[in-house]
Amino acid sequence: MSPSGGVPCGDPADAAGPDPDETIADEPVTTCYLGVDVGTSSSKGVLVDSAGRVLARARRTHAVVHPQPAWAEMPARVWWDDATGLLRELVGQAPGPVGAVGVSGMGPCLLVTDAEGTPLRDPILYGNDTRATSQIQRLTADLGADEILDRTGSPLTSQAVGPKIAWIVENEPQVAGAMRRFFMTNSWLAHRLTGEYVLDHLSASQAGPLYDIDALDWHQPWVDIVAPRLELPRLCWPGDVAGLVTSEAAATTGLTVGTPVITGTIDAWSEAVSVGAQRPGDLMLMYGTTMFLLATTASKLTSPQLWGTVGALPQTRCLAAGMATSGAVTGWLRDLFGSPDFATLLAEAAQSPPGSRVLVLLPYLAGERTPLFDPDARGLLIGMTLAHGRPDLYRAALEATAYGVRHNLEVMQGAGAEIDRVVAVGGGTEGALWTRIVSDVAGLVQELPTHTVGASYGAAFLAAASKEAVTIEDWNPKSGEVRPNAQHRQRYDDLYAIYRDLYPATVDAMHTLATVQRGLRTG
Repeated sequence: MSPSGGVPCGDPADAAGPDPDETIADEPVTTCYLGVDVGTSSSKGVLVDSAGRVLARARRTHAVVHPQPAWAEMPARVWWDDATGLLRELVGQAPGPVGAVGVSGMGPCLLVTDAEGTPLRDPILYGNDTRATSQIQRLTADLGADEILDRTGSPLTSQAVGPKIAWIVENEPQVAGAMRRFFMTNSWLAHRLTGEYVLDHLSASQAGPLYDIDALDWHQPWVDIVAPRLELPRLCWPGDVAGLVTSEAAATTGLTVGTPVITGTIDAWSEAVSVGAQRPGDLMLMYGTTMFLLATTASKLTSPQLWGTVGALPQTRCLAAGMATSGAVTGWLRDLFGSPDFATLLAEAAQSPPGSRVLVLLPYLAGERTPLFDPDARGLLIGMTLAHGRPDLYRAALEATAYGVRHNLEVMQGAGAEIDRVVAVGGGTEGALWTRIVSDVAGLVQELPTHTVGASYGAAFLAAASKEAVTIEDWNPKSGEVRPNAQHRQRYDDLYAIYRDLYPATVDAMHTLATVQRGLRTG
């Protein structure tokens, strides 16, 4: 894959998984490339050579701030401090010149600034921030649910940027009066490095209802309704050059003045680029704190239960799905169990038979995103007896994620997505058990890539592809695959049917409990 780009988008004023201990010794390196990704719980950077070999990796941890229930924020200075720290560390290890820098980050997030780019408040994070519920309802009623879905590709949900802008306008008039620009994580990094005000098409397509997914441009009539004072960023593709490193950024990061910086995109799509899962028919399954599914299509497909977006490459579209939890549930159980290491828990869970001795868990401990779009959904465990133990509970959590994957896949395919190839990525692929369970439950063959570095590796690839003729197949070939075990199919089919029945049977009780819980938190 060679992304489009390699030249600046628009007309910027100044533009012209491996082993972390792996070293490339005694081999001349002519040009290096850097990728930086700012995620929800940490920021990661990678230094590679033009063949995609990892020369160095670095990481910084940080935390999400929850000023009030249902709010999720992170200071913009954390994004920039993490990025500059990673860049300084990696530039110092580069055995040759840095040819270009790629950026990516969690999203879609909302950072509002004044006309000079000074942040006016802490950025509001993506779908885990659900403060704008009333704005979602009002805008959906005013603009029309069907019209929104057709024009933007997605329903308005907590994932959309527009309602969060509307929330600021309605609740923070001083901020609203001063705001003139908005950024997402990757566009903020590109701005601080180059001075350019840009946003990639893919991220813009998640700024509903501001972007027209067919016109590939801002939809000014709805911009005038939601954000009339905003100067909108220049639109680029993720692989386009946003601009060149300024002298100020060079002094902070150690980069050379004039180094090209790629526009980049949201982390999940950058991770799909990192494993070559961005062609029509490809599906990326990202195993992490949440489970994310990304199907690339040749044309626009929409569903009121999913997110429809522009793809990472021109002439592609995506259907995206994301569970609110997956690894977050296993981490929660680990804490309840007294914090044994995950390898021990996985080994124990492997001794529990398929179906966890007939347990079914609804993993909605943080509400649910797709395909329910229900922040008031709640977790549920059914089938418990005194004979069940820790291995069964832990396996049930892994199986719950697999049921959620199957549910999302059925909705994707019902919307017209053809899935010919599945690539598994993320830390949850380690240990083999979780991927085997997902293959058994969903009937999937999953490819495993050689490198699972993540979004920063995808950003580094886009940087390299802007300068050289490189392909992700050469950088990150397939290393193996996971196939479903037909002997487990009937048991999982039976339990999946129960899983699907549980939410509609208990949703009223869930919502009642959620209302009471909110009262306890705010009382």
